Amino acid sequence: MPFSDQNGKLSEIKKKIQSVLPGGAWNPLYNTSHLPPEHSDVVIVGGGVIGLSVAYWLKRLEKPRGAIRVLVVERDHTYSRASTVLSVGGIRQQFSVPENIQLSLFSIEFLRNINEYLAVVDDPPLDIQFNPAGYLLLASEKGAAVMESNVKVQRQEGAKVCLMSPEQLRNKFPWINTEGVALASYGMEHEGWFDPWCLLQGLRRKVQSMGVLFCHGEVTRFVSSSSHAETTSGEEVTLKRIHEVHVKIDRSLEYQPVECAIVINAAGAWSGQIAELAGVGKGPPGTLQGTKLPVELRKRYVYFWHCPQGPGLETPFVIDASGAYFRREGLGNNYLGGCSPTEEEEPDPGNLEVDHDFFQDKVWPPLARRVPAFETLKVRNAWAGYYDYNTFDQNGVVGPHPLVINMYFATGFSGHGLQQAPAVGRAVAEMVLDGHFQTINLSPFLFNRFYLGVKVQEHNII
Repeated sequence: MPFSDQNGKLSEIKKKIQSVLPGGAWNPLYNTSHLPPEHSDVVIVGGGVIGLSVAYWLKRLEKPRGAIRVLVVERDHTYSRASTVLSVGGIRQQFSVPENIQLSLFSIEFLRNINEYLAVVDDPPLDIQFNPAGYLLLASEKGAAVMESNVKVQRQEGAKVCLMSPEQLRNKFPWINTEGVALASYGMEHEGWFDPWCLLQGLRRKVQSMGVLFCHGEVTRFVSSSSHAETTSGEEVTLKRIHEVHVKIDRSLEYQPVECAIVINAAGAWSGQIAELAGVGKGPPGTLQGTKLPVELRKRYVYFWHCPQGPGLETPFVIDASGAYFRREGLGNNYLGGCSPTEEEEPDPGNLEVDHDFFQDKVWPPLARRVPAFETLKVRNAWAGYYDYNTFDQNGVVGPHPLVINMYFATGFSGHGLQQAPAVGRAVAEMVLDGHFQTINLSPFLFNRFYLGVKVQEHNII
């Protein structure tokens, strides 16, 4: 039974000793409170919303209560580089793949009832600041047929989405210039945006109350054992099992080995490096052994502008056919927006500096064409954040690795991880505890697809 500081008694004793000692400060010879435990059943690498959601669902679904010890390792405890807090906080059902729609439908239910899930006794309720203004996707003549078939799938999955002609669009949103728009799809409920920081803090507060342990540090090594096996096709493979995670402590040269049974790779944009540390992809090209986790760091800009004559309070989250997008921010005619770069325009992800020319050249022109009032906008601020970009098919990777048998993935969401986090955490916890997905079958998102070359064909990646 690990020692716990009952009601802060230890700190009281420290204060008493401090008051009688000359010089005051009480420094034990070796304080280990900053070190992670020597053993944890599950080690989650990454403490953003995805990692915290996995921790929450593991503790919520465990039987009996208190059966599983969970440790979350996060190297950036300020979350200054975390994708979660640098995102624009959108949530939508307007995807083309049924599993993505199902993930978002559950996540919106979670967010709308957040205090039923994340309430902590004696703490104030969470205000997620959900703004249910919907998403409005615009399609050109070329994209209209795909949009129609996407909406058909969305409706089959229970999403309330309507198609709008240019004329209907002008009637409902008179500030839109419909030139070049052949069709629009509009989410009538369960879509909009919310405060990502509130979700992050709410999850963190809740999992701490459930007994999840935290460590500020970096995973630098996995110690594993190997055994050999043959696949059904006769290919010789090496199976690995991780026994120990080495955690380098923040601002220190020391590291702590943590014995564990399961590792969850929820390291977002850095999850490819964590997979490599575990030996994923270290084998001959074209083999399962040599198949890498294709997730890398990509930088995305978000711009914040003011426009006194801009669209009013009923404005949805608009995604233009050009890829440029915007939404309102607050009540004072302020807006957030941006645009994903083409492959050739991908910025250097080595820093979080903002390219203001990108706004002038790529974001502003299509937005000002679509919303003439934006001709006079003034950019007030801008920031950059990271996507955990899955270069294979821009969709999540969920579930166990076929060869590193106790490493599970929850990564690669390429910009829609925040909105799917509540459902993804549940799916990974089900896989860990039951050996299979229970509520939403996420088999298309398993790692094996990279080896088999089977892409998840999602048309609505933004």
